[in-house]
Amino acid sequence: MRWSGVVYDVGRAMGPRSADWRPDYTPRLVRRELEIIRGDLHATAVRLCARDPQRLAFAGAYALDLGLDVWVCPELWNATPARTLAYLDAAAPVVEQLRRRAPGRVTLSVGNELTFFMRGIVPGRTHRRRAHGRQLRPILRERRHTPPLRAFLAEAVAVVRRSYDGPLTYCALPFEDPDWTPFDVVGVNLYRNPATERGYGTVLDRLAATGKPVAVTELGYAACRDADNPELLGTFNATPWSLALSRLFGEARPRVRTIHPRDEAAQARMLIDQMDDLDRRGVAGAFVMSFSFPPAPYDDDPRYDLDATALSLVRTLRPGRHGVTYPDVPWEPKQAFHALAGFYRGPV
Repeated sequence: MRWSGVVYDVGRAMGPRSADWRPDYTPRLVRRELEIIRGDLHATAVRLCARDPQRLAFAGAYALDLGLDVWVCPELWNATPARTLAYLDAAAPVVEQLRRRAPGRVTLSVGNELTFFMRGIVPGRTHRRRAHGRQLRPILRERRHTPPLRAFLAEAVAVVRRSYDGPLTYCALPFEDPDWTPFDVVGVNLYRNPATERGYGTVLDRLAATGKPVAVTELGYAACRDADNPELLGTFNATPWSLALSRLFGEARPRVRTIHPRDEAAQARMLIDQMDDLDRRGVAGAFVMSFSFPPAPYDDDPRYDLDATALSLVRTLRPGRHGVTYPDVPWEPKQAFHALAGFYRGPV
């Protein structure tokens, strides 16, 4: 694979008033984690995701200096198409500066799963209503989402091309059908689980038929016994009341809604099985979701172990605690981290 990568979040958020997915963000921590991604995980690329283009610029510059290829994904989730286009217009010059720093090693994504993460493709003011609305199934069956998605992507490409001159991609849902003509790399978020198994190979074959490099821009598994449970991809396994108390009184621990017995070995096994399969199929790249997910910390008590259903490669520790493997960071690698490091390193 050209891009043996990981999704690295430097500040995703569902909206301006929503919780930042990287409450632990500091420039020092970002630099250290990128060093570990390059030196110990043996990744050759990172897919950087955030709402703030300046965070993307900072992380991207350091990742390039380390020798990583960088996919830059500015994400203004839950906005209208007009606001999203204005946002991309402002972000594109920032990414162009990174491209000039390292020509040939920067790729810009103009969006991620926009059918659900942007307003205007399917009905609903929130991501949850768009993804679970009553009208969704007939819309997808009749492919009514395709014309507005294609129209938006055409506008997005035109907007970013005013100031960005490098490779372009889009991170698509498996059922989305963009016009890939103006893109340099075909991207798809492809989670392998019982719900997607039947169409998994068909999706990859269809995208390969474009004749362009295909990258799986997201794949991953939870760290529990039912690691490939598709229900874990779209839910946050915390009771609302305990989460609210935790945010109000920092020391309170959020409690899980459902206990999923922890099984890091299952996560590692399924992840490497899919990576082996993608490698055999000749995909150009794969980005594992995700390096860390601080909103879901680890706990010895299964009643509070939010990390058991997180797809991250490392388990975030409680505030004030530090890892054993890396004493200067607030997390500990999971078995999946070590398994993926071995896969990316290859035979020694």
